[in-house]
Amino acid sequence: MSELPQTRPIVALQGASSAEIQALLADFADRMKARGLRVAGVVEVSDACDATACGRLALRDLSNGRVIAISQDLGPGSTACNLDPQGLAEACAAVERSISAGADLVVLSKFGKQEAVRGGLSDAFCAAFAAGLPIATAVSPAMLSDWFAFSGAYSEVIDVQTRSLDAWWLERTQAMLPTAAE
Repeated sequence: MSELPQTRPIVALQGASSAEIQALLADFADRMKARGLRVAGVVEVSDACDATACGRLALRDLSNGRVIAISQDLGPGSTACNLDPQGLAEACAAVERSISAGADLVVLSKFGKQEAVRGGLSDAFCAAFAAGLPIATAVSPAMLSDWFAFSGAYSEVIDVQTRSLDAWWLERTQAMLPTAAE
């Protein structure tokens, strides 16, 4: 039986508003790209002024900056969530293409209800994991049991702080370095 690495390959942020978490993930991705890393993934961008149940949502592709709409127009007066599964599938496919083209790190906006039922970005999570890539994401407390059922013992949850995310990355990259005995 092999032991799990001390530093898990997947980190999930928790403990702040969605907007704060998405900003931290975007900043982390940008800083890693500035260091020369190939970053695949998407972060959420939204229109805070929108009064619909979910707001107008979009995902920014971290590999090329393209914004992919994931909201649909449900008409005036609608109070239902306007999440567009087609847009989410398009974003997932874009991430999978980026992973296939070569990536060092994957940042995925969040694990939510869609991913819990194996929709949304779940295939992107699986592609990143299959490629052996480290993954940074977010998960709400309400989705925590679904998250651990999906990610198993390969993930850890950390607080939403730049230093916590940076510490995970540093530990992760040090764990990937060969030791003197190798």
